[in-house]
Amino acid sequence: MPVDAIGSSSVTAAGRTNLVSNFETFLKLLTTQLKNQDPLSPLDSNDFTAQLTQMAGVEQQLLTNDLLQALVNQGSVGLDSAVHYIGKEIVAAGSAVRLDDGAATWSYELAANAAEARLDVLDSTGRVVWTGPATDLQTGVHDFTWDGRDSSGAQLPDGGVYTLRVSATTAGGQAVTSQVLIRGVVSAVELYDGVPYVTVGGSILPMSQIISVNAPRAQAAADDDDQPSAASRLMSGALDLLNPIDELASLAGAINPLKLL
Repeated sequence: MPVDAIGSSSVTAAGRTNLVSNFETFLKLLTTQLKNQDPLSPLDSNDFTAQLTQMAGVEQQLLTNDLLQALVNQGSVGLDSAVHYIGKEIVAAGSAVRLDDGAATWSYELAANAAEARLDVLDSTGRVVWTGPATDLQTGVHDFTWDGRDSSGAQLPDGGVYTLRVSATTAGGQAVTSQVLIRGVVSAVELYDGVPYVTVGGSILPMSQIISVNAPRAQAAADDDDQPSAASRLMSGALDLLNPIDELASLAGAINPLKLL
């Protein structure tokens, strides 16, 4: 008589312990039956195959549950990590920006000094809607703000997604390596298909594109202002040594006999 196979059912976290226990019991019963079967009337091969299939289904169910739990945990950890970026100023490798309030801002980096550089703004279909010369041609990172007008001067509607393309050359006509960047303060984080994204101005970027993180400039400047410089501290100490009047006045007040009356 064949062993009753365990029916397939959805695995939940609460019932996983019982399912594992039943799975182990099923294996023991099946092994015992194989050892003690009648040699003249062995277990039917069809029944044996069906039971093995059921056993494999239960095992697959357990593995699937573990995998789903791992994915859930991974998403939670990723979002928790992304939250720490809120309020921080980041630099990310990316060029897709949403036109908002009639403006879109990018940064571009030149690997060497350029004699000339051209900036192209492309819409979501890859069509160039604006072209103009870059004003900053030195090595380093430069900001560029587009006013949302196409080459004919027409104002494009807000909400469209646009990308920036940079083409720079030296005086000898050699191409200068460049890349488009997005800089700004992270205002929000979101999770898409288990991948954390950060919102910077009109852009939503995966965390994998972030290349640097800094404290906001205003906060960093305020922190610097709150800390006196080494030179000012030395000057203050020198003045105290050269002008002991305050210390003498304080000492005189402490020993004033009129205070005893």
